[in-house]
Amino acid sequence: MQNRALHKHQGTMKKIFFVLLITVVLPHLNVAAREKISVVPKPNFVIMGQGNFSLSRSTGVSYTRHLGKLGKYLIEQLEFFTHLELRHEIVDRKKNVILLKLDPNFNEANEEAYSLDVSQSKIVLKARTDVGLFRGIQTLFQLIPIPNSAGQDTFIVPCCKIVDYPRFGWRGLNLDCVRHFMSVDFVKRYIDLLAYYKFNVFHWHLTDDQGWRIQIKKYPRLTEVGAWRKEADGKIYGGYYTEEEIREVVAFAKSRFVTVVPEIEMPGHCQASLASYPENACVPGPFEVGTQWGVYKDIYNPGNESTFAFLENILTEVMSLFPSRYIHIGGDEVPKIEWKQNAKCQQLMKEKGLRNEEQLQSYFIRRIQRFVESKGRQIIGWDEILEGDGPDSGGVVESWRGTDGAMQAAKSGHYTILAPGEYTYLSQDADGLSLDTVYSFDPMPHGLTPDQQKFVLGTEASMWTEHAPQETIDSKMFPRLLAVAEDAWTNPSQKDYTDFHKRLDAQYDRLTYLGVDYGLERKAISYITIFNKEKKEFTVSLFPTQVGITLRYTTGDTPTMEDSQFYEKPVEISGTTTFIAQAEMRGRLVGNPVKLSFMIDKALGANVSVQQHYAPQYAANGVGSLVDGIRGTTNFRDGLWLGYQGTDIDATVDMREEKSISEIGAGFYQSIGSYIFMPTSVEFYASRDGIHFDNVGVVRNDVPEKDPDTIIKDFKLAFKSKEIRYIRMIAKGIGVCPPWHIGAGDKAWLFIDEIFAN
Repeated sequence: MQNRALHKHQGTMKKIFFVLLITVVLPHLNVAAREKISVVPKPNFVIMGQGNFSLSRSTGVSYTRHLGKLGKYLIEQLEFFTHLELRHEIVDRKKNVILLKLDPNFNEANEEAYSLDVSQSKIVLKARTDVGLFRGIQTLFQLIPIPNSAGQDTFIVPCCKIVDYPRFGWRGLNLDCVRHFMSVDFVKRYIDLLAYYKFNVFHWHLTDDQGWRIQIKKYPRLTEVGAWRKEADGKIYGGYYTEEEIREVVAFAKSRFVTVVPEIEMPGHCQASLASYPENACVPGPFEVGTQWGVYKDIYNPGNESTFAFLENILTEVMSLFPSRYIHIGGDEVPKIEWKQNAKCQQLMKEKGLRNEEQLQSYFIRRIQRFVESKGRQIIGWDEILEGDGPDSGGVVESWRGTDGAMQAAKSGHYTILAPGEYTYLSQDADGLSLDTVYSFDPMPHGLTPDQQKFVLGTEASMWTEHAPQETIDSKMFPRLLAVAEDAWTNPSQKDYTDFHKRLDAQYDRLTYLGVDYGLERKAISYITIFNKEKKEFTVSLFPTQVGITLRYTTGDTPTMEDSQFYEKPVEISGTTTFIAQAEMRGRLVGNPVKLSFMIDKALGANVSVQQHYAPQYAANGVGSLVDGIRGTTNFRDGLWLGYQGTDIDATVDMREEKSISEIGAGFYQSIGSYIFMPTSVEFYASRDGIHFDNVGVVRNDVPEKDPDTIIKDFKLAFKSKEIRYIRMIAKGIGVCPPWHIGAGDKAWLFIDEIFAN
């Protein structure tokens, strides 16, 4: 880390001078003028001046020989942002110059601190360290306007004085390159983007159940076997990074003052490793590289001494490639059922006096920790490493299940990183994690004493890629990553969402210039559907949720957005059809489309009762959703599905009057990675009086239980027309996940969206 000085005692006169500068001089700033700059993350102290500096081809760039790499970087990037070819000036020019200066007396409190002084005659960047200058250079880039024409030869930079430094020394992004593989060029591009917004840690998730992405020469099968998985269509998917490619990435990151922290998962999330070397498992192989998302029960066997030799050899090679102070060892989501059943694990527990499997996990983590520390490094683990006896004192805890893990760690004297999923998991769509929610996050947990707060290193965002191939990452990450940047850098007293949003509006053109295919700030469209019983038609009203987007829609049996039109007024739906709406921003479609499949059938709007209770998190609009005429989508969280866990579904529909019916049915959902299965069978009964029911028939499931795809299926029966008022449907669930499933023995889900009659 470049920011270890954050945790030192700074009781020097130089610090006192710096504090006086920022507390006495800088508060007298011109607030109205300050709005002229749109820097993200927001600098902590700004004074706007009068006038501007004119950057042109005649502007020089002055720096000493020691700053040669930084100076060259500045000149190259200025050419990228302005198309101006500036020159290095050896002489100390007084005017029309950008001056880089190292000052050994500048702010000993924080090595990333810098000052930026833009006057009408020159721009002076000053810091105590190279990294401080680099951070200031990023601010300068954002002060320079994006070119408005190809031949623009002058760029106006507003006069201002900025003194700035980060709140936290750990400002990171965790990128999962396992579930979907990312190219080396893509990884380097993201490191560049991180640096631009003053992040300083790239957490590289390299191993998991679904793949092994790092070459280990001592164990070639890790990449020969573990790097590849068979997809549902039979195709082989995967990839890995060679040692040379890793060194290339690490060197590039170093040039951008970003530390690369590798993550090698253990003792769980290791299915790809066990597929390569099954002798390290608790049960006999063979194993396959994971093809499903979720948690696998097969984990490393600490009862075999050879398992530790295997992992230590891997970590030795990893540490030879990554010079970072920290090595992330995972430690999360470890099912311990195999440890309970393995004789060697139980014997080890007896020998070591370990009372339970949680303590066995602590033994595992501590042993790996001591090995890593013997090489002069430190471990990071997800907050599960606190379970049992926890890690030794040098272990760093990354808290992802809320902030409780961070609180416990800091109170126990462990350094901690805040990465709670509800605020920082950008793999969630903006529908579920909005920009303002991300911005509202304070990485400093409330309730810590000043001494305990010293153990909070900072925060990082996570991009898990189960549902995010490389080409989708930009739209998921941006603009929300900018909110994370400000959470990590800017003091809370300077944060304001309205102000941030104004600055963000200016950033969008900059992101476009950087080639970032950014996405949405929040769910793009809200809608209301109203059913008119007399006309037997639906009315759909759409509402954009943010400025700058327009709405398009289309209808039909198999509609596509290529045939869409602009939404201007509520749309009337008078028959069974599919309605699709999507937001358009800056000439391109963005965000998830709203897809509503309408069914005008004879059970629409009927009374319905269900004997079982649905889960509150999958409540749709109550049991009335089963006869609302709107079908569920492939997203089981869309608010159109009712979810029942570990039970059957027994529902009765009262159509209020007898009707001629020749078909009845119900729609169900399967996504085995989410523990949702089709019913084994669906029974249908019919009645005229609600007391005596005739058995209409049973539909048995023909969807393969192991099919990994998301599947929606109507279970329906056709018969000779008869007069019916009441319909009873009994869907038989499987109860618990089958033995082959990663959640074997856990309660399985049944999801239903509609009961219909025609």
